[in-house]
Amino acid sequence: MSKNDIDYIWTDKKRTLFGLPWSFTRYYLTETKFITQIGFFNIKEDEIDLYKIIDKSVSRPFFQRMFDCGTITIHSKDADTPTKIVKCVKKPRQVSNLIDKYLNRMRDRYGIRGRDMVGIMHGDYQDHDDIDDDYDNN
Repeated sequence: MSKNDIDYIWTDKKRTLFGLPWSFTRYYLTETKFITQIGFFNIKEDEIDLYKIIDKSVSRPFFQRMFDCGTITIHSKDADTPTKIVKCVKKPRQVSNLIDKYLNRMRDRYGIRGRDMVGIMHGDYQDHDDIDDDYDNN
């Protein structure tokens, strides 16, 4: 994927030993999506629409902090990827703020507020009481 293929705002690779980008995992942030691309010969891409992001956190373990790296965990309402771990990227606090900036723009564009994001998460079932009722009737 080159700059001509997609108009991205930020991109980085997953960092490995000593904070060096020796990996085949690349992250892209566009105005509307967060994209993860994994692989060299066979490439797999995963996208999360920014407006579907519910929460995110930044962790900076000691060894990553030594090289100005950190890990961002994104929780979303995306059916394929409810949790995305963006491992060992440079300047994670700035990246997190950048995600917030475009996340809020997308929510404003679609008129989505915090109350709209509350509800059933992927894999969370509220109708589990019906199963007990079926067994009680037998």
